[in-house]
Parts: sequence; C-alpha cells; structure tokens
Amino acid sequence: MISPFDFKRLYTAIFCAAFLLLSAFASADAGRADNVGPYADIEKKWGIRPVAVLLSAGGYMLDFRYHVSDAEKAAPLFSRQIKPYIIEQSSGAKFFVPETAKVGALRQTRKPYPDKNYFIIFGNPAKYVKKGNKVTVVIGDLKIENLAVE
Repeated sequence: MISPFDFKRLYTAIFCAAFLLLSAFASADAGRADNVGPYADIEKKWGIRPVAVLLSAGGYMLDFRYHVSDAEKAAPLFSRQIKPYIIEQSSGAKFFVPETAKVGALRQTRKPYPDKNYFIIFGNPAKYVKKGNKVTVVIGDLKIENLAVE
C-alpha cells in the first residue's frame, strides 16, 4: 500500500515531468488547425486560437493548447492574477490548474509572443473527464465553449 507521503511525492513528480515535457513542446505545432473556423471571433478579440484539449499524464491531467496570433491582445490572459479553469459541460464540474510548491502553477504567465503555441494544464482527478467529452475553458473574461477532449 502506498503511503500518503509517497502518493504526494508521486503526484508532484508527475506534475513536474508533465510541466517539463510540455514546456519543451509548447511551441511545436500540434497540427490541429480544424478549430480555426468556429473560433474566429475569439481569435479576433483575444488574439488566441484554441488548438486542442488533450488528455495527458495517463488521463490525470487536461492539456489545453492554444496558438497566440496577436500577443498584444492575448497579454491579459497571461496575468498571474487570473485563475483559469475548465468546465465539463455535461455535469458542470470545474477543474483548476494545479500548483506545486517547486514548480508553481502549470501554466505560462510570461509575456506571450506571436505565432507561438502555449499550454495550460488542468488537473483531472480520478480521470473524471474522458476522451470525447465537451468542455469549456475559462481564462478570466474569455470563455471558449464546446471544445472536444482528444
């Protein structure tokens, strides 16, 4: 049986590994440009385009990827004061960005650059959100609805 201390260390290790891997690939193009049409208004107003919501870390995390097309418009979304979350649409359950003592919040808060992809990692305890579920991403005043989890 795993002790609570070991579980906490394991959970922290998973967060750190996911953060490091995602940081390395944050600028890589995910090749999912099929969301451009439905989210054109969001891109025009906020300077970002959703790329994908992916299950990661064995299903215990949700990886929201987005492309910054206009860094000036997108800058307010990178504020440390904003606490993003995901809503699973069928149940209304909310999932937040985990914060660890050593790594901090699993999201990027530095000044954004145009034509780069960024990420936000949300916890998915007990693998509640499954592939195919529809979610809404909320970042401050920005609300992106009907994203399918891949």
